[in-house]
Order: sequence, then structure tokens, then C-alpha cells
Amino acid sequence: MKKEEIKELSTADLKERLQQMEKDYAQLKINHSISPLDSPAKITADRKMIARVKTELRMRELNNK
Repeated sequence: MKKEEIKELSTADLKERLQQMEKDYAQLKINHSISPLDSPAKITADRKMIARVKTELRMRELNNK
């Protein structure tokens, strides 16, 4: 998902996606601790995507005030 795609989504959709992404990220970390992943860079990419979504949500929150 790119920045432009994130900006096009509604706030409710972003919150829903964020919740799912955080859940998937936690599961990925657990799986990696048990047995190494083929691509550990996926952990970093997922963490950055979560940060992008959180940033967009925060920007919307500040713009509404």
C-alpha cells in the first residue's frame, strides 16, 4: 500500500486495517522467534507500514481540531 492509497481510505477503514496489520505483525514476530523467516525484511516493512497508517490517522486527527 502506497501513501496515496492510504490517504484515499476513510478513517474507519484505516483504523480497521491498522488493527489487522498490528495483529499480523505480532504473529509474524512470534513465528520469527520460533523459526527464522525466509525474508526477515518483511518485519521491517510491516513495521514501517504500520507507522505510515498511524501517521496518517494522527494527521487527520490534528486537522479536525
